[in-house]
Amino acid sequence: MAITSSPSPQAPPVIEPSGTSTGRAGDKVFVGLSRGSGILLLVVMASIAAFLTYRAVLAISKDEGNFLTTFDWNPAGDPPVFGIAVLLYGTVVSSIIAMVIAVPIAVGIALFISHYAPRKLASPLAYVVDLLAAVPSIIYGIWGALFLVPYLAGLNSWLDEYMGWTYIFDKTEMGAARNLFTVGILLAIMILPIVTSVSREVFLQVPKMNEEAALALGATRWEVIRMSVLPFGRSGVISASMLGLGRALGETMAVATVLSPSFLISGHLLDPGGGTFAQNIAAKFDEANEFGRDALIASGLVLFVLTLLVNGAARLIIARRKEYSGANA
Repeated sequence: MAITSSPSPQAPPVIEPSGTSTGRAGDKVFVGLSRGSGILLLVVMASIAAFLTYRAVLAISKDEGNFLTTFDWNPAGDPPVFGIAVLLYGTVVSSIIAMVIAVPIAVGIALFISHYAPRKLASPLAYVVDLLAAVPSIIYGIWGALFLVPYLAGLNSWLDEYMGWTYIFDKTEMGAARNLFTVGILLAIMILPIVTSVSREVFLQVPKMNEEAALALGATRWEVIRMSVLPFGRSGVISASMLGLGRALGETMAVATVLSPSFLISGHLLDPGGGTFAQNIAAKFDEANEFGRDALIASGLVLFVLTLLVNGAARLIIARRKEYSGANA
């Protein structure tokens, strides 16, 4: 009786660790280009930070005021006095107003397009939203100055009459609606397409089996969205919101067209005045002398650091979410 030996089990395939290449020339070129692109990006960021820091140190060394708390901006004076408190306040407040208005509306539009609207309506609506994201900021600024500012006068009066007791909606100065509240509404309109587009793509990537399983258990459409769609897309929505916030923090021409700048910190959002980093730099860079440009660059450094801190905080929030999926990266 012949004895046959059982075939030896095949060795499992060897999986190359991430970041290594095989012996193929194309793989080596691709890995090299990818690594080089990442290094180049870090070099560019470091170069920008070094340039801003160098010019900012020159300005701060000659500043006779407090860089953070001075409420004046007079780099051309003798002695030069400037501070970024007003600009920091205006930038943060207008961006917060924009986020509070835009993010809930954007998430609602994204859910409607991805889960409620019929296909014949969803495709054109998604196209219109994407088209709005490509509109230049100066167009939004002209529209805001010619249409939004006059028509918000009635809303400002209504808020002053019925919500003035909240202090922030108490209008104490007469004038057109060229204030941080109007800027926040305009920025909300500008970032709305960005947040909507990214959120819509995230919601469309929710596994269909999760939604069908919830429906099979008797869940309503809203319960499916609450239990399956929103938990899966939470990190993606946070990323989309940070993209919108980045544009709101750095928006220039639209804010410069609508806002009536002043170097006063006021909690009355309906009073004319205010200022942002980008608007101040765009408005005063051409007329500034050498020291004045260094001062403007110093304010740009603060905006640069602020943007990095916001994006870093967003990445930490996403990393701590257990529901985070690679599809949202």
